[in-house]
Amino acid sequence: MNKKSFTLSELLLAVTILAISLGSILLALVQCFLLNEANRNLTIALTHAEYVLEEIKNTNFESIKTKIENGDWDWDSSEIASQGLIPLNNENIDTAVTGTTLLDIEVTVTWKDRGLRNRSTSLETLIAQP
Repeated sequence: MNKKSFTLSELLLAVTILAISLGSILLALVQCFLLNEANRNLTIALTHAEYVLEEIKNTNFESIKTKIENGDWDWDSSEIASQGLIPLNNENIDTAVTGTTLLDIEVTVTWKDRGLRNRSTSLETLIAQP
């Protein structure tokens, strides 16, 4: 009689390979979700930095340096929300300026990501007197 069937060891090996494969796929899926959230936060932070740079650009050149040094565009989460923007977790926006006739302006956005890791990004531009 010729019976074809799996032995117990073959079945255990197949289940082990399946479990490892499914675990790896699940881990990759979770990592994709985490990376997606980190990229979303980075995009929001860059959008906020661009918003501040546009506000600065629409300001009279002579008063830009004074306003930055006075902290007019240094915002915390509540000030970001008052501008109609949705702030990130513990988000702060800081601006710095150097130069006199050619202003080098840097806008830095900091926030806390999942796991309360500190993240930051910055945009820098030059503005010349028209």
